[in-house]
Amino acid sequence: MHTADTALIVIDVQESFRHRPYWDEAPIPRFLDRLQALIDGARTAGLPIAQVFHVDAHGPFALESGHVRALDGLRIEADAVFHKSRHSALIGSGLGTWLVERRIGRVIVAGIRTEQCCETTARHASDLGYAVDFVTEATLTFAMTDRHGRRWEAAEIAARTELVLADRFARIVGVPEALAGSIARAA
Repeated sequence: MHTADTALIVIDVQESFRHRPYWDEAPIPRFLDRLQALIDGARTAGLPIAQVFHVDAHGPFALESGHVRALDGLRIEADAVFHKSRHSALIGSGLGTWLVERRIGRVIVAGIRTEQCCETTARHASDLGYAVDFVTEATLTFAMTDRHGRRWEAAEIAARTELVLADRFARIVGVPEALAGSIARAA
């Protein structure tokens, strides 16, 4: 494989989330720093970049809300933009066709929410035969409370996602490793 075989998928990094009650501004600077490094590195390596937005009929994820746009502070020039209404970015968005047309065999997954749309897309891509790099440090999630009343912090949720994806559905990597794989493939 070489860089032409690899694409970066940036999932749901959109202003819609700022309008959810669980939004937490504290992790945003680090998240944006790591995601921007990944995007900039992918662009430098010549990787195609797909930007995916989640859309719903109502609320902050509705196109009419004006919030279905890149999160403020993110600089991205995507090669293609897709809208999805399911957890997997590969269902009903056209992303799958775009990947096939470009003969992509490896995807790098980043975005919001770690354990939802990012994890689901990674699992789905793996099941379809793609090699998947999951860049946890370039994903974001928020604390959640389970049905027993236990609060799970965002770091615990991210660690759980890594646990269930690693060596089954994805290679868990940081930004440097994801980009090193792309550069090595280009050589």
